[in-house]
Amino acid sequence: MTATGASEGVGARGAPVSNGPWWWARRRSAVLDVLLAVASALECVVEGANFAHEAQVPELLGMLLGLLAGPVLLVRRRWPVVVVLVSIAVMPAEMGGLLSVVGLYTLAASDVPRRITGLLAGMTVVGTLVTTFLTLREDVATQQDFHPPMWFVPLMALAVGLVLTAPPVLWGLYIAARRRLVESLRERADGLERELSLLADRAEERAEWARNEERTRIAREMHDVVAHRVSLMVVHAAALQAVALKDPEKASKNAGLVGDMGRQALTELREMLGVLRTADGASGRGTAASGAPERLAAVASRAGAKATVQARVPEPSADGASAVSSSAGGSVAGAESSVPGAGDADAEGPCLTELADLVGQSRAAGMVVELLVDESAEGEAAAVAGRRYAARVERTVYRVVQEALTNVHKHAPGARARVRLAHREGELAVQVENGPCEGGAADAGLPSGGNGLVGMRERVTALGGVFVSGPTEAGGFRVSAVLPLGAVSHVAG
Repeated sequence: MTATGASEGVGARGAPVSNGPWWWARRRSAVLDVLLAVASALECVVEGANFAHEAQVPELLGMLLGLLAGPVLLVRRRWPVVVVLVSIAVMPAEMGGLLSVVGLYTLAASDVPRRITGLLAGMTVVGTLVTTFLTLREDVATQQDFHPPMWFVPLMALAVGLVLTAPPVLWGLYIAARRRLVESLRERADGLERELSLLADRAEERAEWARNEERTRIAREMHDVVAHRVSLMVVHAAALQAVALKDPEKASKNAGLVGDMGRQALTELREMLGVLRTADGASGRGTAASGAPERLAAVASRAGAKATVQARVPEPSADGASAVSSSAGGSVAGAESSVPGAGDADAEGPCLTELADLVGQSRAAGMVVELLVDESAEGEAAAVAGRRYAARVERTVYRVVQEALTNVHKHAPGARARVRLAHREGELAVQVENGPCEGGAADAGLPSGGNGLVGMRERVTALGGVFVSGPTEAGGFRVSAVLPLGAVSHVAG
């Protein structure tokens, strides 16, 4: 903040501007002060010569005094107090009118404390009052035909003192207040601009996070519903290649299974792509499409259940070849009729009633799989269908089992697997464990992207559950997940 009456030295957005010499912020400010100093010097020189003539002292001395006092206005922006003190000092010599007015204005408009401004303004008023009073009294005394009342001289002296002092002080105070107001408004505008910029950055970060999260969820769904089916196709194709010449009947069955799996995979892909196109169109029109992953899960579940009902497969034989049992196939029909809320995407997703079919598909691919539910001997499908939890709970359990069995096909061909489902108070636990890979089993050569365990962990932890995976002492692998039913039900609702 400068000692001028305007907002000099401040840029358009509050940035300081200094392109003038010495203490001047601008060149035009320096030019103005030089002109004022020259005018004040001329005035003081003339008035100093008159004072020296009246005081009967050499006129050169009075002119020298005026020449020293007048140019003090050059430093009014740097030292306004000095300018006012000099104007008070030369008042007895009846000089420095311009010096006093400009000095008081600059002082009032500067950052000098108000008590100092008031003190110097009061001293100026007193000095002007005394000087004017003495001058008027002397003039009245020299005029024989003019006899004013006694109050005339003091009143005129007071009026002259106030007229010469009050206007510049008040105008300077007004300019200072206006400048402070403008600076305050500028600071508020800059603060609001920074806040808006910060909010915009945060909104962009949240939008980018939401986009990444949505991509991750869609990729996870597509991986879960497609990778398992394609993995089974590869396993069946490898078995077909192994028995094509030895057992044509068995090779024919495997070829039919490969065709069924391929049709199911194509159906799921076609319906998922349709959902994605619908979601993209809705987002382009401004409609939220955050339910796309749930719709993908529902589409995959319906397509998988429909294809499984159409392709019944026999129980696994003694030599390791396998098929879906009739009890497992019956549970699929029950699965379609037991899923409530056909209009709700969450309710239409994979559920626990489809676990038996999922296990049956792995058995059909040659894996020996055991499904245990609460250590009960009532039968797999009946035990699984005996309970119904929140849709997200059942869908997560289904995906964990699906991905774990897919990993057994990929990394441990020929290994025995066990799926355990435990209904506990307040939580639902699932564990998939496989033994070591049998040395004589043929490797299907399935590729691995390393996203299976990551996807399972993300699903479980997103619902407040615990996920643990790792090798067993027997040389196999174990995947365990525990989901809190209370917390998950709240999230699902």
